[in-house]
Amino acid sequence: MPTLKEKLAEQIPALREEVKDLVKQHGDKEVDKITVAQIFGGLRGVKSLVCDTSSVPPERGLLIRGIPVIELADKLPEEIFYLLLTGELPDEESLKLLMQDLKKRRKVPDYVWKVLKAMPKDSHPMCMLNTAILVMEKESVFKKQYDKGLKKEDYWIYTLEDALNLVARVPIIAAGIYRMKYNKGPRIPSDPKLDMGADFAKMLGIKDPKGEFVKLMRLYLVLHSDHESGNVSAATVQTVASALSDLYYALSAGLNGLAGPLHGLANQECLKFVLDLKKHFKGVPTDEQLREFAWDWLNSGKVIPGYGHAVLRITDPRFDAFLKFGQTYCANDQIFQIVEKIFNVVPKVLMEQGKAKDPWPNVDAGSGALLWHYGMKEFDYYTVLFAVSRTLGVTAQTVIARAIGMPIVRPKSVTTQWIKEKVSQQS
Repeated sequence: MPTLKEKLAEQIPALREEVKDLVKQHGDKEVDKITVAQIFGGLRGVKSLVCDTSSVPPERGLLIRGIPVIELADKLPEEIFYLLLTGELPDEESLKLLMQDLKKRRKVPDYVWKVLKAMPKDSHPMCMLNTAILVMEKESVFKKQYDKGLKKEDYWIYTLEDALNLVARVPIIAAGIYRMKYNKGPRIPSDPKLDMGADFAKMLGIKDPKGEFVKLMRLYLVLHSDHESGNVSAATVQTVASALSDLYYALSAGLNGLAGPLHGLANQECLKFVLDLKKHFKGVPTDEQLREFAWDWLNSGKVIPGYGHAVLRITDPRFDAFLKFGQTYCANDQIFQIVEKIFNVVPKVLMEQGKAKDPWPNVDAGSGALLWHYGMKEFDYYTVLFAVSRTLGVTAQTVIARAIGMPIVRPKSVTTQWIKEKVSQQS
């Protein structure tokens, strides 16, 4: 039975030929056009990147290697990482080999903890995580091999080594930060008998007598693992890595983007909205109370957090997965009940208002409420959880990019004056 590395070695030659032939035969074909509004709108919707690990069709939601994410909700994070890289779910033996390999890599250098302890006590946990990853850059296998001299066709081999090391170590660092930052007691060591999600849950130290929090962490890591390569964190990782910066540089840079309020903080805002609703109504509002509140909220010029999506035009399947989890394990929790009630009431209000292109909830509308239910009430840590999961996707994307020989990212910029002259000529 081949290892993950051996499996990729079998696949990559054909993948390289496919890309080479596409460029040779169709390199001059146009695949998209760009408007002035898109240039000044953050390049929204411009097709200019390649990402084979996942896609997000507006009417279907997240597909990981063509598989709807809702069909992967019961998988382990390790299975998703294998799927992201190879396009196939691992069989039992392949999964066993991958898990054994990752467990051997669960060793965080002592100097990382010393650096984290030396940081100011009020450092943001995302800053701590990104600093820890950057501090480990000296561990990069790719960097060491590149400095010795490395063939371009072998870049992916040592990038995979970095990816495996990071996927194994980031959960340990993130859990250690949680214990350290919020005075939860000493770090809890990794347990080699456990899968990634269960180990992460145990290291966090959240009380979990029924094993439900373990299931939530597995689900959380799967659902947030990948989301195309055009979002800020993924695009940043790929841009930095395209310069042949190693994955430690690239991942730290990308997660710095994830820390931005417009990218990774949405679940915090959604949970705050739900908690404020509970406080306002002193419990769970009726449908009519919520409907009236939503109209007042919208008429005051505000938006309903967690509703709407830049790409999707359906309920985010990841929200569906979290909703199903909540209905199974948290049905009596008032915070979750409000999340469910918002889902039943607010989309109808948004459709009546007629302004929202997408009146349906995205993944952030429900995830924070589940974390709150199990006692993780530290809002500013939620993005760290996102980062642990997203590490799976962006590192896999980088391995594939190196395998097919993607060049340095270098789009052409123009001046505002150039655009004015261009549109003037067309008109």
